Amino acid sequence: MAKTKILFVTHEMSPFLEISKISEITRQLPQAMQEKGFEIRILMPRFGNINERRNRLHEVIRLSGMNIVVDNNDNPLIIKVASLPAARMQVYFLDNEEYFQRKKVFRDEKGTFFDDNNERSLFFCKGALETVKKLGWSPDVVHCHGWFSAMVPAYLKTAYKDDPTFKDAKVMYSLYANEDFDSLGAKYAEMASQDDMSAAEASPYGSGSYVDLYKGALSFTDIAVFADPDVHPELRAYVEENGIRSFSPNGDADYEGFADVFDEFSTVDVETASA
Repeated sequence: MAKTKILFVTHEMSPFLEISKISEITRQLPQAMQEKGFEIRILMPRFGNINERRNRLHEVIRLSGMNIVVDNNDNPLIIKVASLPAARMQVYFLDNEEYFQRKKVFRDEKGTFFDDNNERSLFFCKGALETVKKLGWSPDVVHCHGWFSAMVPAYLKTAYKDDPTFKDAKVMYSLYANEDFDSLGAKYAEMASQDDMSAAEASPYGSGSYVDLYKGALSFTDIAVFADPDVHPELRAYVEENGIRSFSPNGDADYEGFADVFDEFSTVDVETASA
């Protein structure tokens, strides 16, 4: 079997952060794919409630030190890593004092959605791609999970489309039901287009509502994954109406199904890999 390189981008993963079913899928799916011979990398934010000592996070000096521009402001990016010995996997964490070192993830103590979640998401999306560039590792597939990674597909297909690291990468986006989300506002698309894409390219993200956010992401996605049977009906309709390829796994543990899809996008021949 050819060796496909898969980049998983998520806001949560067990055991580090468990908010929804996404955390368990992003824990088990990468391991299952690695055991099938795929090469994987995993990126997520280092939210403030992730215990660094217990999870043995440590800074990766050679990857840290970049600045990520969001809303015309430079924001330092720190990269940390932790290992899951039982799975022989490493997880890279993106950190920033202003955006991620608060103790709450998406809402404050009163349950109010953070006003800067739009900036935090853009910082993470752009920072994830810059981190992969610095790793010197070119993924065949970028598999996004959760609304926090919603601008990754657009960045890949616009600002990074000619970058050698990503020029052949396909985008898969897993859609879930009942995510904890309030609107990111129209400024989400406006901020994304300041330095990295045109206003027209960012326009599919519309008002920044849940539906608009995913319509924007799906418009740059190669394969939409219906990870829940009750995905928002407007998103199902959008996928069908726009002829976006979809994949509905036969349950959360349909690793054979995922492997078949991932394997389509390998750029390494078996003969070449063994030469």
